Amino acid sequence: MNESEPAKIGPFSRRTFLKSLGTTAVATAAVQAQTMAAELEKVNAEKTIGPGTVPVTLKVNGEMLKLQLEPRVTLLDALRNYSSLTGSKEGCDRGTCGACTVMINDVPVYSCMKLAIEAQGQAITTVEGLAKNGKLTKVQQAFLNRDALMCGYCTPGFVMSVTALLRKNPHPTADDVRHACSGNLCRCGTYPRIMEAAFEASGVAKVAINKTEVIPYA
Repeated sequence: MNESEPAKIGPFSRRTFLKSLGTTAVATAAVQAQTMAAELEKVNAEKTIGPGTVPVTLKVNGEMLKLQLEPRVTLLDALRNYSSLTGSKEGCDRGTCGACTVMINDVPVYSCMKLAIEAQGQAITTVEGLAKNGKLTKVQQAFLNRDALMCGYCTPGFVMSVTALLRKNPHPTADDVRHACSGNLCRCGTYPRIMEAAFEASGVAKVAINKTEVIPYA
């Protein structure tokens, strides 16, 4: 075989074989890319919601709340402005003050930071859903007994945070209470009485506020 002639593989030369292999690979990759793009376009099309109102169903305090909302509406806005549940307060509207705290599946959440449409299918509890048949919960009653409020604007958020804590940890330490309420701000400064209310609700009468030890209720 002449060295200037390309080596042959079967009926093809090496050059022809490599060219055809490269063309096939490029064509295959192009088809795969087009298929993937089509699938992504289909998925994105299915997820496109809005910008107009869409039906949103929320399970709030054990009842189904059916609303027509724009997808951008927050859970706080939906509760306060599209229903009669105004217990959750709008303070900072940017997830720093805790006045809007609700529980979603027993976990405290800033409702101003949660889109209403994202909260569908989950159990939402607001401060209105705590008392049953007009009877306050231990946490609510303790806030009254200890006068753990001043202007009262932040109180619903603190009540929700303390309630969530005691459901998870019925016998918290002072540090546990501080941590649970660390996302809530009281501009009036009634933190010591909030601490006392939390411990009364958990069955503790006196609290070593500056320590982690607590004195059991007798």
